[in-house]
Amino acid sequence: MLNRNAEALFWIGRYIERAENHARLIDVHYHIQQEEDFQAEGHKWSRLIDALGVRNEYLQQFESFAEQDVLSFITLDLGNANSLFSCVHQARNNLRTLRQHLPSELWDIANGFNLWLGEQSVADIMSSPHQFYQQIKERAAMFLGAEQSVMLRGNEWHFIESGRFLERAENTTRILQAVTVSCKSKDINSIYTQLQAVLKSVSGYQAFRRYYADDMSPECILEFLIVNPHFPRSIRFSFHKLEEHLAKLELDTSEKGSGHEKVIRQAGKIKAELDYMEKEEMSGDLVEDVLQALMLSCQKLGKTMEGAFFRREGVSV
Repeated sequence: MLNRNAEALFWIGRYIERAENHARLIDVHYHIQQEEDFQAEGHKWSRLIDALGVRNEYLQQFESFAEQDVLSFITLDLGNANSLFSCVHQARNNLRTLRQHLPSELWDIANGFNLWLGEQSVADIMSSPHQFYQQIKERAAMFLGAEQSVMLRGNEWHFIESGRFLERAENTTRILQAVTVSCKSKDINSIYTQLQAVLKSVSGYQAFRRYYADDMSPECILEFLIVNPHFPRSIRFSFHKLEEHLAKLELDTSEKGSGHEKVIRQAGKIKAELDYMEKEEMSGDLVEDVLQALMLSCQKLGKTMEGAFFRREGVSV
């Protein structure tokens, strides 16, 4: 299979993970919208647009940041390449081109997910936002469950998983960036409330309590989400899995070379930095620099993978 198919597999993993993480990020903003700096309607929803990095695209269609417009744009607008519907739609299209290489269950789930989203309206979202985005997370989990239970552990699976874990690391970083920015100049109670909302949005509240019991300090929450080695949505866990899947790609002898090795080294370097990160680096203003560095590392690794696997002929899958 040529590089275009390897890229399609990689992006299936990214798109499904991105859809789920967008739902989680939106859920965070619903949790923290009662905070003081969210009392202004426009500021509250513009923060969400900025967290997703689509301000310019949004302002091309809308003049103000009303809840209905923002939710429609980031959830159902196929004209927005990063909307929830667009992510699922593009994953479904990639699966369609690879149906002969992948289990039929994956196509059935992605196609059903796409059809269901196409039937939704912004009124359906606003009638019960929590329930709507919970369904998004459940459908994404259904796809992941099928992928884990029926796929052969070959290159196809490793490319999907590589895309999924790179996207997960990037999105956990993005969620933490959005919240740490909103916590500036806040008292400790406000900061705690917002970080607790993040824990719940990544389904990490109970897992966190197992490690830290009643110590709900911001430093402990950040440490848990950035460097915990066992929580599946921590940034460190994601990079461990990413490096593992990259190393297990079985390329032909003629295809192995500096590109593949560079990708593994780059992922390993980020993993090592997370393995030996000190708790002090995740406190106060220092955490902003850590998160920014991690975001840049994720983006750089994505470009390195593109050059190594997707922009040359003959990558076998």
